[in-house]
Amino acid sequence: MSDRSEADRLTQESTLMRLVRRPEAGAFIVMLVVVTAITFASDFKAFNALGLKNNIAIISQFGIIATGAAMLMIAGEFDLSIGSMIGFAGMSMAMMLKWGLPFGMGEATPLTAFILTMCMTLFIGWMIGTIVVRSGLSSFIVTLAFLFFLRGLTEVCFRLINQSTQISGLPDFKEESWVAWILGGEVFGWFYDLWFQLGGNINRRGEQWVDGFDARFLWWIVIAFCAWFVLSRTQMGNWIYATGDNKDSARANGVPVNKVKISLFMFTAFCATMFAACQVYDTNTADAAKGNLMELNAIAIAVVGGTLMTGGFGSVIGVAFGAVTFGLVANAVFYIPWLDGSFYRVFVGLVLLAAVFANERIRKRITGGI
Repeated sequence: MSDRSEADRLTQESTLMRLVRRPEAGAFIVMLVVVTAITFASDFKAFNALGLKNNIAIISQFGIIATGAAMLMIAGEFDLSIGSMIGFAGMSMAMMLKWGLPFGMGEATPLTAFILTMCMTLFIGWMIGTIVVRSGLSSFIVTLAFLFFLRGLTEVCFRLINQSTQISGLPDFKEESWVAWILGGEVFGWFYDLWFQLGGNINRRGEQWVDGFDARFLWWIVIAFCAWFVLSRTQMGNWIYATGDNKDSARANGVPVNKVKISLFMFTAFCATMFAACQVYDTNTADAAKGNLMELNAIAIAVVGGTLMTGGFGSVIGVAFGAVTFGLVANAVFYIPWLDGSFYRVFVGLVLLAAVFANERIRKRITGGI
């Protein structure tokens, strides 16, 4: 009897240790603390019908770009051009929608503007990845160069063609285009309909307050699920982890390291473009400053979510927890009147530093202290 009890205890301990060692364990605990604190500090306003919609909107934005950043970091590389890519992609779509297709090819539809922009950003992502793998230069330096190049190019083009760094007042394409609707419309309306039927989600006039979540929520779910599936259920996922763990060993075992890295740089460009497209078709505006410093937020969320800076370790689930945490804190100033907006930067700095120390301990435990 005692032997069986001892075996059960050891099994429970080993299960607990496996959970603690998972990359998303720390991010989950931090998320719970933040959710609880903001819930009570905002007197539950952060999670009423409108508060939930607004919070999910910014969480989804963070989640989309952080998923791309985390996948690349697991493979041992960084992309500092994500924020500038967002501004470039938004500018590209808005300029085509306002002034037409390039080279006098006629008017642009939301579909053609989106496809042409995606082709351009994927090409830029391919070019960044190719420069990194062919030259052997640090991805930090290469993508830092593209951060400045794309931001400057975006501002120059805005001023040259539009005489302003902003475009506003675009038609609401959601009323006539399915592409604009699935990118900038609303989703999961049944959730708010059910909430209304249960006696909540009611405005002061007794009408339904909120009709649905922003479409970017659905896109975050789709992108995160695809990334999780690739990492955990496909050979490509094994290649990504192997590349980040030891690229020389991975190459010796037949892993196409260069193709893996280039494809992931293209994936971060894809995520940035989806971020920009959702913003443009939701607000019918574009700004050259869009996406400013988003690359740092994406990397910070990935690290807090358990992704190692050295590569080879991380999870999409942890990134999702990190996105929830950062999104809630970034939006908290709107629900907690006494909270200074600069607190978000203080929070990011403290949590990021703590996450780096925690991830380093995890790395040493995995590698046996190397």
